[in-house]
Amino acid sequence: MLKYQVIPVTAFAQNCSILWCDKTKKGAVIDPGGDVELLLSFIEQQQLTIEKILLTHAHIDHAGGTAQLSKQLSITIEGPQLADKFWIDALEHQAKMFGFPPVDGFTPNRWLNDGDIVTVGNHTLNVLHTPGHTPGHVIFYSKELSKAWVGDVIFAGSIGRTDFPQGDHQTLINSICQKLWPLGNEVEFICGHGENSTFGQERRSNPLVSDRVTGF
Repeated sequence: MLKYQVIPVTAFAQNCSILWCDKTKKGAVIDPGGDVELLLSFIEQQQLTIEKILLTHAHIDHAGGTAQLSKQLSITIEGPQLADKFWIDALEHQAKMFGFPPVDGFTPNRWLNDGDIVTVGNHTLNVLHTPGHTPGHVIFYSKELSKAWVGDVIFAGSIGRTDFPQGDHQTLINSICQKLWPLGNEVEFICGHGENSTFGQERRSNPLVSDRVTGF
């Protein structure tokens, strides 16, 4: 069984997720934006062996703790897609701009692309490239759990911002309708901020991407 725990981190209340394989106790951390000691405390309590960091995108509130966690646990970094490299290169500037503590830069061990697969113990997650919020944004989908970790692509009742550099509103709408909706209405998503929802609920009621609005 693939298990997970959401741990909000930083003043932005970013939903970092720790995933692990119940059989092997091997795991991964999705979007460690900061508060690394909090994450390490949970990892120790659960006696997990974290093997990698998975990044949906490289905004500071999602990637700010990546270098520190990677160094402390001697683990690899997978994601996001290469088009987000300029955001990683700008992490120091992002930290100053948004009032984060100084952070170290990093280079992912593996850039991810649409159709890739990542492993968490004995389990797999499918990678979908979902640009719009950032150009290199990816999401992670577990068919086993019927859950998706969507970063800042979509929220309960809203969607990600597109006013940052290289964001694009129509591209984001396309990502949601063409990449997320086909996964199924029953799929529950864990977003970067706020409460979980399902794709079906958002197709019915989200004022920005409901079927009534998009005509999908």
